[in-house]
Amino acid sequence: MADSKRQNAGAGGKAVATPNMPSNMLSLENALVGVIGARIRLQTTHSSRPNIEGTLFTACPLTNLVAVAVPTSPTTPPVHHILPISSIQNFTLISTPPTSNSFASPPTTTPAITSIPSAALRARADAAVARLKEIASKKNKAVGKEAQDLFDGLSRTLPTRWDGNNIVVMDSVVVTAPYRGEDCRAGSGVPVQTLNRVRKVVDNERKRFADRERKVVVPAVPAVPAIPALHTGPRKGG
Repeated sequence: MADSKRQNAGAGGKAVATPNMPSNMLSLENALVGVIGARIRLQTTHSSRPNIEGTLFTACPLTNLVAVAVPTSPTTPPVHHILPISSIQNFTLISTPPTSNSFASPPTTTPAITSIPSAALRARADAAVARLKEIASKKNKAVGKEAQDLFDGLSRTLPTRWDGNNIVVMDSVVVTAPYRGEDCRAGSGVPVQTLNRVRKVVDNERKRFADRERKVVVPAVPAVPAIPALHTGPRKGG
């Protein structure tokens, strides 16, 4: 009450009216948020850079910071200046943002969906399955390693397939166990030259197997030195 009386007395006994701010006036923070993306000129309290002109990159009311992208040259990216909103005295809007909603909402256009070439994918899958089946058909778990190695050697140069435990070469010559040259049998009407060719290939493959086994060096076992016999006769003086 005393302060009020003194103020009234200092004013010549008249009441001093307090100005009221218009209710529709925007704060500086809200005004800057509304022009994000626009080109502006800021007047700041910084003596080193009192005026900053560039594109308003962002304005954050939570951190009270603004970022302004200032171009340096046409070939280099702009330099972003970050400063507190409290250091801004006023700003001038030079140009408006490209679109009013460019920074507020994502684009509403739906990207085009391309069709999936299902026929091509199915063909690739079928081809992969066929290759796997072909590989599996060339492995016979019912025979030994030597027979499988002979089949693999024949299939490198001649069309070969399994028929049970028999090897069929060129659909005309059958190789039965124990898969030697003399175990090759040709069907009726098959030229002798074809049979001889298969027999030669079988013999060469078996010869290669034998040479490979001979090249395997078995390490020599060192001889165990003889253990000297122990004298078990009566000791002297015993």
